[in-house]
Amino acid sequence: MKIVNYNGFRDAAQKRLPRFIFEYIDGGSYDEHTLRRNVDDFKAVTLRQKVLRDVSNLQLGTRLFGRDMALPVALAPIGIAGFYRRRGETQAVRAAEGAGIPIVLSTMSCCPLEEVRAASARSFWMQLYIIRDRGFMKDFLLRMEKAGIDTLFLTVDLAINGIRYRDRIGGLAGSQSLLKRPDRLLDILSHPAWAWDVGLMGRPLTIGNVAPAMPNGAGLKQFQAWVARNFDPSVTYKDITWLRQHWKGNLVLKGITDPCDAVRAVEEGMDGIVVSNHGGRQLDGSLSSIAALPQVRDAVAGRMTVMLDGGVRSGLDVLRALALGADSILLGRAWAYALAARGEAGVSQMLAILKEELEVAMALTGQNDVRALDSDLALPHP
Repeated sequence: MKIVNYNGFRDAAQKRLPRFIFEYIDGGSYDEHTLRRNVDDFKAVTLRQKVLRDVSNLQLGTRLFGRDMALPVALAPIGIAGFYRRRGETQAVRAAEGAGIPIVLSTMSCCPLEEVRAASARSFWMQLYIIRDRGFMKDFLLRMEKAGIDTLFLTVDLAINGIRYRDRIGGLAGSQSLLKRPDRLLDILSHPAWAWDVGLMGRPLTIGNVAPAMPNGAGLKQFQAWVARNFDPSVTYKDITWLRQHWKGNLVLKGITDPCDAVRAVEEGMDGIVVSNHGGRQLDGSLSSIAALPQVRDAVAGRMTVMLDGGVRSGLDVLRALALGADSILLGRAWAYALAARGEAGVSQMLAILKEELEVAMALTGQNDVRALDSDLALPHP
């Protein structure tokens, strides 16, 4: 099957993955209104078509948090990517490096950060939740420092897990025992390529970064119980103050959609924020990321780096987000589907498609540098 865009990777991933894994990637919270808005609201962003400009030498590169990037794009933190392809995070980091961009490795990755670092030529960025077990957090921060990681993305929009109906019906919620879940066993056996690549050859299928804190096992069953014990709904800026005492690198808050929260982040000395609603997986009915971006950008007023996550499906969407004030974007589901469909080669192909789409969009709007777009490039919403 020839894949030419995001939808092609999604279709290929759906065919290759067991249903319970695909639903975990594909789904959102409640009735998934925000999940759909994240995509639909991008379509309402209209760009001006400007002509007779020299667009023969397009500049796509940028610099964020002291790192040069070939594209204004990074791979977003995606949990349990090792369930999508064999040792998935190591394949993704190689593809990202090949494209000249960083990955933000999830705390909830299957491959521990040391394994991913060994597979990469240079350090990457890291995602973190503040949890109750501060001893584990101190050790984890030291592991990051030892790996040369200098930028930390703290996810702040998951005080508690959102309600995801798809997971409760047939996904990752509930028992993971194949003896108790004959439907799960049948699902796996009907996808033999995945069963061989991931189920057999991709072991250990554990949450590698938190395994040291889980001496009785770090599989999905134990992981769910660990999350229930350790995710802390009482987290406030006082806890970020504690984090600052143990982390001297860049600190970025991921999960900001409210302008007042953005101003507070500036006042608290954060290095950046990510405008994000967790891919529509937390609060359903909230603003889409792209709809929230302009007010957040205005509130920040150039005082910190602003990134966007959620709903980006093409290079054209990347340009739309940049035109509305984002310094860069995070790609989430796009690389998850590409990885599931074709592994490292799929992620590389997806990024090459995205680059070409961005180049064409820039040329047809008369833009030649992603860092210096026309201020009136995006029309106000009708």
